[in-house]
Amino acid sequence: MTTKLRVALVFGGRSGEHEVSVVSARSVAAALDPQRYQVLPMAIDRAGRWADPTTASRVLAEAGATPDRAPSFEGSSRLDPRLLDGAVDVVLPILHGPFGEDGTIQGLCEMLDIPYVGCDVESSAVAMDKVTSKRLFREAGLPTPRWVTVNADEWGADRPACEERCLGLPLPLFVKPARLGSSVGITKVKETIELAPAIELALGYDSLVIVEEGIPGREIEVSVLGGDPPIASVPGEIVPGHEFYDYADKYLDDACQLLAPAPLGPDEVAEVQRLALAAFATLGCEGMARADFLLDRRDDRFLLSELNSIPGFTAISMYPRLLGLSGVSYPQLLDALIAQALARHERRRRFAEAALRPLSDRSR
Repeated sequence: MTTKLRVALVFGGRSGEHEVSVVSARSVAAALDPQRYQVLPMAIDRAGRWADPTTASRVLAEAGATPDRAPSFEGSSRLDPRLLDGAVDVVLPILHGPFGEDGTIQGLCEMLDIPYVGCDVESSAVAMDKVTSKRLFREAGLPTPRWVTVNADEWGADRPACEERCLGLPLPLFVKPARLGSSVGITKVKETIELAPAIELALGYDSLVIVEEGIPGREIEVSVLGGDPPIASVPGEIVPGHEFYDYADKYLDDACQLLAPAPLGPDEVAEVQRLALAAFATLGCEGMARADFLLDRRDDRFLLSELNSIPGFTAISMYPRLLGLSGVSYPQLLDALIAQALARHERRRRFAEAALRPLSDRSR
């Protein structure tokens, strides 16, 4: 009898996308082949506490089809003990935002020497940091909207100088916390008088703020699945129900439209797929990422906005949906991600063993 692979499905977490994570995990669990995998639900509450196994299984079973139906729960432990006692073969983190998508859960898995799905510590942290990722995009020659930064110390010392620097970009502007997801803390600034309150709001979530020029255009997304070579999906399009694709539009109102595939010409599809793969490589991503673009209506040019290293995984989320339209089914996607995680872990184990050999043995 073939032994099933024990998959720790980690979900919930300390971010504004807690509910989305819970619902995503339910979709993932349903798509994992029960003949090949034993799913071990591991739930983290909003305070960062891990639930006991019985509670985690209950939360996963009760998760509904939409974020507002995700069940609430409270954890009681600093860490699920199953991660420490050899009960897990691979971790599948479905955590968004801080303490999940930013390299922290990945670092925990590295410390515990457990394979994990998706980007590694470095690429997760870089993708989460809008400023660092944009600097790397720019260095790689990838087009991205113009931007400036404001940190808390600068703002406290000389607000007029910070405002003047920001207003060197044309209105409207988007003011965002540099290391946060879910469109939390983001403001669209249409008048000069709105800039200072927007920066204040963003600094309430992060000590570093990015101020980006507003681009009149369409919002395009491409799913990337790692491999040799990586695969870029057909693109999709987000049509916001609000003035921009904000938190309420994403999770509360259900007002936006998701067009899959996006109505683009063949040359446009090829170009945005090329850019998505280039961005994936530039940040050193592995496993999965969703690349988000703006198609500038003024010159029909794609501008790279950001990469999401753990995109939404509900059955209707853009990431699995676009790959499904590209010929990779939901179960096939999960199989590929898990296989890549195991292969990376084995590869790194060999490198670590080589590095630990005595110097006298390394030339043999």
